[in-house]
Amino acid sequence: MSYSELFIFLLEIIGTIAFASSGAMMGIRKNMDIFGINVLGITTAVGGGCIRDLLLGIHPPKMFQNFSYVGTAIATSCLLFLLCYLKQEILESAFLEYYERLMSTLDAVGLGIFTVMGIRTAMELEQGHEQNLFLLIFVGVVTGIGGGMLRDIMAGTTPFVFVKHVYACAALLGAFLYIFLLQYLPEIAAMLISSTTVVVIRILAAHYRWNLPRIP
Repeated sequence: MSYSELFIFLLEIIGTIAFASSGAMMGIRKNMDIFGINVLGITTAVGGGCIRDLLLGIHPPKMFQNFSYVGTAIATSCLLFLLCYLKQEILESAFLEYYERLMSTLDAVGLGIFTVMGIRTAMELEQGHEQNLFLLIFVGVVTGIGGGMLRDIMAGTTPFVFVKHVYACAALLGAFLYIFLLQYLPEIAAMLISSTTVVVIRILAAHYRWNLPRIP
């Protein structure tokens, strides 16, 4: 494995941990048992990538080809369950603001990483997808937001992407930026800049309560 491949794998693991943590914390807040918490953590971590692979015709999806992603999600979910089981005071009202901030940050990190990873996966296929801008953007955004949407639906809440702050638009901007930067910068640099841009936009949107227009 080359250094660039190792870096990209580590980036994927970081994104998996971030999204799995987000899903597991949602399960904990919804008073699910350890099985439900793991299902939510796994779904959030690999759900978007699974949808991406099905759209691109990758069979079986990569989550079944490499257990490291699902295994990381399970380990993360179990660790959070154990932490909250032993320290239940962190779920009390005094920590709600910290919890919301943590969820938002984890979501932002996962969104930024998996948006660019979705596009990279499409470009790696030898089917001429690198010329299909609409497909690349669509796959990138779906990879970024898909797991979170599945998490919210399974938890019985309106998907975060539809109601809270600038979410899908951040992924959309990051996807466009990544494709643009690939023309001028090495792949690793383009990935870091694009994913960081998504994270920064999401954190700023959560902090300043930026929202898209809606009917009062």
